[in-house]
Amino acid sequence: MGDARLKICHVITRMILGGAMENTLLTAEGLYARGHEVTLITGPALGSEGELMTRATAGGYRVIVVDSLRRAIHPLGDLRAYRSILAHLREIRPDIMHSHASKAGILARKAAAKVGGIRIVHTVHGLSFHPYQSWWLNRLYIAMERLSARRTDALISVAGAMTAQALAAGVGRPGQFTTIYSGMEVERYVRRPEGVEAFRAGLKLGGDEVLVTQVSRLAALKGHEFILGAAERLQDPRIHFCFVGDGAWRARIEADVARRNLSARVHLTGLVPPEQIPLVMHASDIVVHCSLREGLPRSLPQAMLAGKPVISFDLDGAPEVVDSRTGVLLAPKDVAGLKLAIGTLASSRDLREKLGRGGRQRCREMFDHEKMVDRIEAVYRRVVQ
Repeated sequence: MGDARLKICHVITRMILGGAMENTLLTAEGLYARGHEVTLITGPALGSEGELMTRATAGGYRVIVVDSLRRAIHPLGDLRAYRSILAHLREIRPDIMHSHASKAGILARKAAAKVGGIRIVHTVHGLSFHPYQSWWLNRLYIAMERLSARRTDALISVAGAMTAQALAAGVGRPGQFTTIYSGMEVERYVRRPEGVEAFRAGLKLGGDEVLVTQVSRLAALKGHEFILGAAERLQDPRIHFCFVGDGAWRARIEADVARRNLSARVHLTGLVPPEQIPLVMHASDIVVHCSLREGLPRSLPQAMLAGKPVISFDLDGAPEVVDSRTGVLLAPKDVAGLKLAIGTLASSRDLREKLGRGGRQRCREMFDHEKMVDRIEAVYRRVVQ
């Protein structure tokens, strides 16, 4: 195929703010800029987390919204979504169908196999099965993922840990997987933006306060309760905490903040537009990510590119970027360790700057979105040939 133009169709459940969606958006934009014919099929951007649909529809490529494609399991709605995706793939006849996220991946890969003559690629952003849901639901997801993998020409993982976990569950074969880290617009995070001091002033922070930030949806398994537990144990009034994002757990988190008498030191910003996340990272002194389930959280390399030390639980893809040269890894749910790590970093500007330099050096090329598109395009060429 050489440098021939490809017809590519991406399918994802919804275009809200989140790592999988940002990855998909940058991939579609990058491929379109290189002259490929790109279509994005997605469900409506519903939810309180914010949306990326506005940018997607302004990208120049074709965007198709399938109203019945929703995140929650709904047998009749899922059947309608499958039939709609099938009809669109029959009309588009892409060379490559590239699916993202669990439900879209299951439905779209079945539809592409039904049409025939389409090379099928799927990105594992995070696995649908995990220890924090019921055994029967895990068994169902594993069975569906195994079947879907048999229909797939190439599987892309956003972290090596995702490949290892999939293979351990019998999903896919080793030769199907390629690890491609989820790219981002690196220079936007490296360069210090205007407005950093104004952001801190908006939280009533002076020059001496240390700001500890988590950027994530306010949702189950994101770990806000562990951060609040550490904040409650840390009596230093100079250490403030910031939760950036929104979601279904907002009221629950606000009530927990009040119950622990932390309202003076814990700030909930609500949604922040994606273009302002670099500002948030530069305004922070330490970035934490205490999720119990993640592929490789984008906030970690984003913070590292901004020159900030990071603290994360040691699970999924986090150890692929976080170590003693860039931050602190802790056992999941280790509130005592989290308190100690935050206190240690808060007390030493020199240590924060040293770890920040190490993180920036590591992530600058590792997460460049143009290199991500290069690698994805190489996967396409391989499966087409």
